[in-house]
This record gives sequence, structure tokens and C-alpha cells, in this order.
Amino acid sequence: MLQKASAPEIKLPAKLAKPKFSANAMTVLKRRYLKKDEQGKVLETPQRMLWRVASTVAAADHFYEPMADIRALALKFYNLMAELDFMPNSPTLMNAGRKLGQLSACFVLPIEDSMPSIFEAVKQTALIHQSGGGTGFSFSRIRPKNDVVHSTKGISSGPLSFMSVFDCATETIKQGGTRRGANMAILRVDHPDIMDFIKIKSDLKVLHNFNLSVAITDDFMRALAENGDYPLINPRNNEVVRHQNAPKLFRQIVKQAWLSGEPGIVFIDRINAENPTPAAGEIESTNPCGEQPLLPYESCNLGSINLANMVLDGKIDYQRLGDCVDTAVHFLDNVVDINKYPLAEIERVTKLNRKIGLGVMGFADLLVQLEIPYSSSEAVALAEEVMQFIDERALNASIGLGRARGSFPNFPESVYGRRDPASPVRNATRTTIAPTGTISILAGCSSGVEPLFAVAFLRRVMDNDELFEVNPRFEQTAKQEGFYSHELVKQIAHHGTLAGIEEIPLKYRRIFETAHDITPENHIEIQAAFQRHTNNAVSKTINFPHDANEEDVRRAYLLAYELGCKGVTIYRDGCRENQVLNIGKTDKKGAAAAVTPVPPQKPVKRDRPAMLTGCTYQMTTGCGPMYVTINQDEEKRLFELFNTVGKAGGCAASQCEAIGRLVSLAWRSGMAPEPMIKQMIGISCHKPAGFGENKVTSCADAIAQAIRRHLEMTNGHRDQSLAEANNIFGACPECGGVIEHEGGCCVCHACGYSECG
Repeated sequence: MLQKASAPEIKLPAKLAKPKFSANAMTVLKRRYLKKDEQGKVLETPQRMLWRVASTVAAADHFYEPMADIRALALKFYNLMAELDFMPNSPTLMNAGRKLGQLSACFVLPIEDSMPSIFEAVKQTALIHQSGGGTGFSFSRIRPKNDVVHSTKGISSGPLSFMSVFDCATETIKQGGTRRGANMAILRVDHPDIMDFIKIKSDLKVLHNFNLSVAITDDFMRALAENGDYPLINPRNNEVVRHQNAPKLFRQIVKQAWLSGEPGIVFIDRINAENPTPAAGEIESTNPCGEQPLLPYESCNLGSINLANMVLDGKIDYQRLGDCVDTAVHFLDNVVDINKYPLAEIERVTKLNRKIGLGVMGFADLLVQLEIPYSSSEAVALAEEVMQFIDERALNASIGLGRARGSFPNFPESVYGRRDPASPVRNATRTTIAPTGTISILAGCSSGVEPLFAVAFLRRVMDNDELFEVNPRFEQTAKQEGFYSHELVKQIAHHGTLAGIEEIPLKYRRIFETAHDITPENHIEIQAAFQRHTNNAVSKTINFPHDANEEDVRRAYLLAYELGCKGVTIYRDGCRENQVLNIGKTDKKGAAAAVTPVPPQKPVKRDRPAMLTGCTYQMTTGCGPMYVTINQDEEKRLFELFNTVGKAGGCAASQCEAIGRLVSLAWRSGMAPEPMIKQMIGISCHKPAGFGENKVTSCADAIAQAIRRHLEMTNGHRDQSLAEANNIFGACPECGGVIEHEGGCCVCHACGYSECG
């Protein structure tokens, strides 16, 4: 195995091309990527950041060619990024050339059916998250709930109980990190606890730090097609526990996905059928967004080409695209060597297969420039054409590196070695379609292979001014065609789409269609087109309108399987908010009457009596302990709220007092408490406290949680309609911007926040 040698230091050139970052990209760079001192002051320019990355990665050539011109290669890497033609994954931008030095985004860890293995994996997860990576796990090897444990004569708590341990560990680690940890939990469809796994996120308050996916087997799909049963198998002894009706279980998957967007599904047998190194082991899990299937202890570093830059004279510039692929493959292969891995075993396994994941972003922008609607058959054909070119070019580039540097060590036992031993492939996989949530903001292009998320949207700044962000290509087109106006932009921003806006010609309404203008079938056709020429998998969100039904979701899943996708993530617009509001309201059995009566039609402010009774709740906030007192009148109606915040003083205390006065005024005027809870709960500030069910994201959130607790105590039961997951759906927890569901993840285009890091 290659040993790291000391690489020559490459000094910053006197002149470097200025990176083409937009103002929005600069905001994200300052927030997330540029070096800062202990006081948070930015210490490097974008040029220095890109040179730090380029020179560090180029230095790996020194391991193979001591006389190589590292400086020239570093300039080549630098220009590729400065022109916004290519961006590596976020850990590479953040950590290359810095002490941490961990450059990979994706990891998969094994979990065996034993306490030592489970808690060793928890420790390893903490180390990976601390280094800025995300982790995937299969919990399928853990024996089911209530199964026998011979060593203690007890019974097993099952895989779901251990998922919560990983979730709490992630919550704790991310409190002090700059890049939040994310996890993928996968359970095989033939595990005895699969039904509980599917239903677990009916309560949105659990497993905040996990994406969930069911590993669907070909046997299950056959049973589904035959309307039959299939066996559930105990992983402890591989014995059949019972049989499960496939359509019934599939209906539950569909129902839960319709309700909350989870679980997703991965077609695990299809993934293993295309496993390039079957002799090295079976693939059981993927990274958090599902695009990177990996063996246990494998990691993968990703990067994406900006297709928006690959247009010349109204056509795809395949010369530029090909050169970009060649350089990007070289870059990513170097990362495998220069990387500082969080665990020695991860370094060993990663270097045995040297997987890289080159993908694309800006596909929607490419279509706009070529005047091709995303939902058209031409777009599907173009997706396949472009990805086939990239995949074949990446393979040739990898073979070229293999001839110069040697193939990956597992090559002789891989599908490549058996097929063509004379062509030594350097990397077991070369292509992956990742979400690119943050790096696409840096590149100034659309995310991954997703449609445009919006043509115009509203961005609120600190002084509450309204700023409208407009897609630059739409703005240019609208001005050229004579239909641009500020009023039109405002209308688009509030409408969310161009559909139905008659002053915009139909041609441009189609060219600039957004995610919610496109049918789920169109989404899946694009995903399948890219998947046909992608070694790993494609991260994509299949968007549904709010009024879609469960049958729509079922058809989409079956279509994805039919068209050859390796997995599916769906999101129905507004489903999470709908779930929080409606869970527990459809079944009226045993429902307790609400204490607070229906308010009068005309608000009448009640006078305060001389004496009120109530309770005081202690809440832990980032500003210190908060004491929330809630008083009610003789008729048990909520009347007033007071709060004090530790020693915070200043703005924190005054703003909390203001909230208390407004809440009290609303209650005395007859307003119900539930809408107040909904408005305040989950509001985030820079000083959250606690984790899990005890997490408090701000002082406003603490007040809302205290009101909720008071209602539950008074009513004598937990009201799920008030349950809050503290999830990020809706508003960005960092800047308050709009959260979009893209690439199997949630991202904020305003500040670069990403649920998956």
C-alpha cells in the first residue's frame, strides 16, 4: 500500500485568476469554508482557499513521480475550480491543507449483532462526524425485538432501540461542529422488525439525524407482483420467523412516505448485482443521501462538474466537458492518497478499491440554455447522452491513471479484472450523482440533476427588507423578450412557478418550469436516464404536489423499479407540516376534550382578576435557565404568561418579555394557544441547548415548549397535534430562508445550509 511521503510545499503564485463567485456564493464561503481565527474573523480570500485545496491535492502526484511539476498541476486544478467548472465535495474544500485533513463526505460502517460491535460503531461514528463526514449503516444484522439473548438469558431490544443511541450521539457531536453529522439507517425488507422500522417516523420527534430507507429485495418485488407472501428471517440464525404479505407491507411503505417523505427505498439486490468488487464483500448500506453504496469501512470522495458551463454556440461543448472529466478524475484519485482518514481501517479498505464519485450539477441550467423543457423526452435523451459521455470518459481517464500508477489492489478479483486484465482500472467506481446542495451555490448553478427550484424567490434580510432573487437566465430572457418587470418578479416569487402567468409566453413557461411543474413520472425518467450510465447511484428527490394520493406514490415506486433506478426518495409538498397538524385527529376514539374553549367570534379583552393560579416551568436555553409562568382564570382558560431568562439581560430578556406580553394579550382576547405554539416552536438561534426531546433551539422555542407542556399536563394526555420534531422542514434553522427538498436532502439556497452537511 502506498505510504505517504513528505510533499513539497507549493507557494501561492503572485497572480491567480479571480474566482467567479457570486455575492451569494461569497456569503456561503465566509460562513462555511474560509479559514477563520478563534474570534470568527475570516483569514483567507477565496483565491487562497482554492489554492490551498488545489496545491494540497496536486501534491499527491509527488508520491508517484518525484520530479512531477506539482505547481503546474495545482494551477490546472485551481483554474478548474475558479472557472466554476468543477467543485469537490464540501469536506475537501473545508479541510484540504488544514490540520484536520479529512476530505471525504461518505462513509459506511458495519454493525454486527453484538454489544461490542454496536458501541464500537457508535464511537467510530462520533469520530467520523467530528471530522465532517456522514455515515450509513445497515441495522439488518441485529436480531429482532424480543428475540432471545443467550449470554444474559434475556431478550433483545431490537435494531430500532440502537438507532436512537446513534441518533443521540450524533446530536451531541454536532453541537460543536461546523458541519452537522448525518446518518442513513437501512433495514432489509425481510427483517422481522421491518414494519416497526417503516412506521417509526410517524412520530416526527424521533431520529432527527437519520434518513431511513428500506432495502428492497428482488424476492420481495416478485412476491409483490404475485400479490403473495414472503419470509421474514431472523438474522441471528437465518431461520424463517413468519411470512409477511408483500402488498400489505408495501402499502405501509407508501403510506409513510406519503405522510412524511420517509422511509425511502433502495433496491439492494440491484445494487449488489452491479457491485464492482463482489469478492471484497456485499454492499448493505449507502451514505446519508443514498447516492453512494459502499462496503463496510469504505469511504468515497465526490465532486461535480457544472454542466451550465459546458455550452458553446447553443450546443454542448464536449471538448471542454471531456477535458474537465479527465482533470476531475485525476483530482479525485489524488484525494484518495492525500486524505487523512478518521480510522485506519477506513484508509485500508478505501485504498483497496479507490472509489471516486464524479457527478454533475447545473443540469437544469443546461436545459434552459438549450431551450429544452425538463419534462420533455428531449431532456431524458440528453441526460442519458451527457452521462454516457462522462461515464465513458471517466473510465478511460481511470484506465490511463491505472497504467501509470497501477490498478486498485482489488482489481484482479473485480468484474474489471476478469473482463479485461490488460486495462488496469485505477478506481473501482468513477461516477456518482450527488445532491450538491451547497457546492452548487458556490458554482452559481442548479443543484445536481434537479429541476430549477424556483425562478424567483423572496429573501428577507436582517432589517426585514424584501429582496427578490431572480434566476439570471430568466431575467436576461425576459428583458430580451420585453416582458420583464419588478411586478412580474414579485408575482413569480409569491406564486412559486410560472404556470398560469399569462404575460409570460408559453414557450418560456415550459423552458423555465420548476420542480412542482413536473410530474413524478418526469422526475423518475430523468433519474433513470442518469442512472443508466452512473456506476454508483443517483441522489434525487421525486416531488409530489400536496394533493397527490398514496396511489400516485405507489405508481412512482413501481416505475422507478421498472426503469432501473437503484433507489427512490419522494417528498410530497407540505407533508411534514400536514403530519404534525393531523396525526391523532383522524381516530377520535379516546380523544380528550380540549381545556381551552372555542374563542368568541369577536375578540374581547378580558379584565385581569385579583388572583390567578398557574404553574412555572423551568426550561434550559442557550441564554441560561428560563422560568415560564402560565396563569389561567377560574374557568381554566389560559390568561397570561410571564418569563424570566437567567442572567441574559439585554436583548434576550427584552425580547422574551415582549413575547410574554403579546401571548398574554392574545389569550386575554380569546386566541387559542395551539397556533402560537406552531408559530414559535422550532425557531432557531445561534445558541441552542440540549438534544433529543430536551432540545431547545431558542428562547422563543422554550416558551412554546412550556405552553405545550402546560396543555399536556392540564389535559392529562400528550397531544400529538402539538408535537414538534424540531426538524428543519419549512424554514432554514440558520437564516430563516426557504428549505427545498433536493437530491434526497434538504437545502437552503439562501445561506448554503444542508441537512446532510
